[in-house]
Amino acid sequence: MLIATALVLMMTVPALALFYGGMSRSKSVLNMMMMSYVAAAIVGILYVAVGWSMGWAGDGTFFANPFDMFWLKDVPTDAYIGVMFQMTFAIITVALISGAVADRMKFSAWVLFVPLWALLCYFPMAHMVFSCTDDSLICGRIGAQDYAGGTAVHINAGVAALVLVLLLGKRIGWPKDQMRPHNLTLTMLGAGLLWFGWYGFNVGSIVFGGESPEADMAQFFSETGRTFANTTLATMAAILGWLLIERLLHGKATSLGAASGIVAGLVAITPAAGAVDIEGAVAIGLISGAVCAWAVSLKYKLGYDDSLDVVGVHLVGGIVGTVLIGLFSTADGAGGVDGLFYGGGLGSLGDQVLGVLVAIVFSGIITAVIALAIKYTLGLRISEEDEVEGIDLAAHGETAYDLHTGMGGGGGKTGVLGTQTVPASEGARA
Repeated sequence: MLIATALVLMMTVPALALFYGGMSRSKSVLNMMMMSYVAAAIVGILYVAVGWSMGWAGDGTFFANPFDMFWLKDVPTDAYIGVMFQMTFAIITVALISGAVADRMKFSAWVLFVPLWALLCYFPMAHMVFSCTDDSLICGRIGAQDYAGGTAVHINAGVAALVLVLLLGKRIGWPKDQMRPHNLTLTMLGAGLLWFGWYGFNVGSIVFGGESPEADMAQFFSETGRTFANTTLATMAAILGWLLIERLLHGKATSLGAASGIVAGLVAITPAAGAVDIEGAVAIGLISGAVCAWAVSLKYKLGYDDSLDVVGVHLVGGIVGTVLIGLFSTADGAGGVDGLFYGGGLGSLGDQVLGVLVAIVFSGIITAVIALAIKYTLGLRISEEDEVEGIDLAAHGETAYDLHTGMGGGGGKTGVLGTQTVPASEGARA
């Protein structure tokens, strides 16, 4: 679990930061990466303070008292690794949202949005998905099979991303102007690290039955083997599915498509990793890669500017993976339920669809309230001048690539060595 926890933390810093950073424009790459890093810092502290208490300290009701275990009061240190593991899930869920708002969201607005959204949206939904045990409507509906967070993580973040995009509006010049990734090498590296880290995300999510040490050991070998294989094969299939659709629609199979296919497959198999067999995993990966490749193009037709395709990959991929459990799950899987294709009827499929709907409605409403409150107080969006000049320089006083002086990183009035004046306009052009 120590290794799994470290792998999931790595998925945010540096994997997601690299993945999103490479997809951004050169004048906003530092801000994009900073959004992941600051999310890790804020959510990590907040989770230890009240997040664990809200999610796991209750008795199976909708909300637990966040002060029951404030700052892990009365939590034994041998339980800390479980706290840290769930903390990393909270971190990456919030960080995922940032890709949708690249280039134009105030950094101060993001710093305020992060703790509010974690506190009001992620912590309660994580409780509903991972810890809620009573028979209430909310617990029952969100209790659809979800091995590692298709609803609480990916649909939750994807809906939040869509809400922010709609409230922020389009980037200046979009979609007329080309806004291509500035460094696909970073994106490919980030995608590979995400794939590697996802083994901690999925395989580390095993929940032991606790009947006996022998039973737990048998479950460990059986279930971790299944989740590891399913995570691997679904991702491979998703790459092929994405590239196939990309080739058919656009005539080219791109490196960005391969990287995006990796993430789409990982997203879709997350809720299903313990529920399906190998054939089901391959089918889910292939379908998710193809559907997400098609879905990212919808933003041009529907007119919403999702900068780095968070909606098309995480929301759509999360929905696909969660719903397809109702078709491909097997009785010998972690959920012990046969899906429609295995003779289980429509019951499982209905539960999965209801779980998706609850996640969408909950996240949509809470995110809208938070974002509107920030929009009409602090403000969500940077000025037009700052957006044109570049958010890196406007928000952080830095540029990622200082090609004029060769000194790197320096923006504003001084270079990074503090020995040479660098005009702000030159930093922006770099």
